[in-house]
Amino acid sequence: MTTIATTNPTTGEVEKTFDALTDEEVDRRVARAAETFASYRDTSLAQRAEWMRAAADILDREDRGIAAMLTTEMGKTLKAAVAEVRKCAKACRFYAGHAEEFLADRRPADAEDVGARDAYVRYLPLGPVLAVMPWNFPLWQVIRFAAPGLMAGNVGLLKHSSNVPQTALFLEDLFRRAGFPGGAFQTLLMGSSKVERVLRDPRVKAATLTGSEPAGRSVASIAGDEVKPTVLELGGSDPFVVMPSADIGAAARTAAESRCLNNGQSCISAKRFIVHDDCAEEFERLFVASMRAQKVGDPMQDSTDVGPLVSEEGRAEVEELVADAVGKGAAVLCGGERPPGPGWFYPPTVVSGVTPGMRMYHEEVFGPVASLFRAGGMDEAIEVANATGFGLGSNAWTRDDGERERFVRELDAGQVFVNGKTTSYPELPFGGTKRSGYGRELSAEGMHAFCNAKTVWVG
Repeated sequence: MTTIATTNPTTGEVEKTFDALTDEEVDRRVARAAETFASYRDTSLAQRAEWMRAAADILDREDRGIAAMLTTEMGKTLKAAVAEVRKCAKACRFYAGHAEEFLADRRPADAEDVGARDAYVRYLPLGPVLAVMPWNFPLWQVIRFAAPGLMAGNVGLLKHSSNVPQTALFLEDLFRRAGFPGGAFQTLLMGSSKVERVLRDPRVKAATLTGSEPAGRSVASIAGDEVKPTVLELGGSDPFVVMPSADIGAAARTAAESRCLNNGQSCISAKRFIVHDDCAEEFERLFVASMRAQKVGDPMQDSTDVGPLVSEEGRAEVEELVADAVGKGAAVLCGGERPPGPGWFYPPTVVSGVTPGMRMYHEEVFGPVASLFRAGGMDEAIEVANATGFGLGSNAWTRDDGERERFVRELDAGQVFVNGKTTSYPELPFGGTKRSGYGRELSAEGMHAFCNAKTVWVG
């Protein structure tokens, strides 16, 4: 039986448990979603925007309390959790303010060219959308689906990770308190084994998943069999390339920030650091110093930079990847050993000499562990950067215009950030290539992902 519980990663103690929904209760919620959609789709954009702004107001007004809940459930630092809550409020306001523009009829061709009096594309909602979401950004990853989805006229069914049940229930309550109809956004407290049953329900029209590659493959195969659209954001092993023309000090500081973001548990944070030989020694010295300077401790304290990993299993997996690399000849430049005491802490760690025979070369390390590589030139740097099955984000540091253009063109990823930390913005599309998934969230693309782009031809 699936355990649905809040287990505090800082202490390892179970703080609260929840009963999973029965099949009958899940069915009632799916039925309610379908019934709500029949009328909700006809609500005005002005009304949806009013409700969405009310949700943003709640998030801003209660940010510290919400943030403490996130920290308790998955261990991110309180200051990072507050930033996440505020980012969610910003996204709600963004879609409230831009939905009319994004959903406006689009005229891609002159009507006379297609033999019509008028011809246009209208974006219409699909219906209930199932969202299967992870624990690492438990609020943001839901809001980036829910805000555009609800503004487009869809309704949401959330299957959240079983270790963040309080956040999952809060999200349902958030939209209810903001004024949305009760069936517009519902949380399904259930285990992963029930996802297939919900996704195959004909009343559910589409699915979005952020999570592991195996979970993505499962949802994609079921949705494919049912001929339902999906958006997948899966893992990442993002490269961070540094060239001699870069500001090496800024690159090293940003590298440490990126690798330790969310306690090292972010899909789009840089994980593989590929540095040109001509600046490798300077970067390594500054990067290792910056990683050592990150303060590990109680995530509720404002002075803490890195809190615990989400689970004992998560820490064990990180330790196995580091041990595998060291056993095959890699060197640990800092960190690499768990601290004593309770909680699932792991220190910021830099590993050099990683080779293709090591698991770390090919697998995503979901913890504050950096792989450090040297490259003899730009061609080699790009080759190493692309030598992964993932393609979510990428990062390049250079002040040379020609190098920048090559990185933009040749780094095989859904995003490339030049001279800055990879992140997500409501204004910009977000997603990956290769085994990092397909489709896009955020911006207009994120709203259109779950719309019927209906062609209208008027003679």
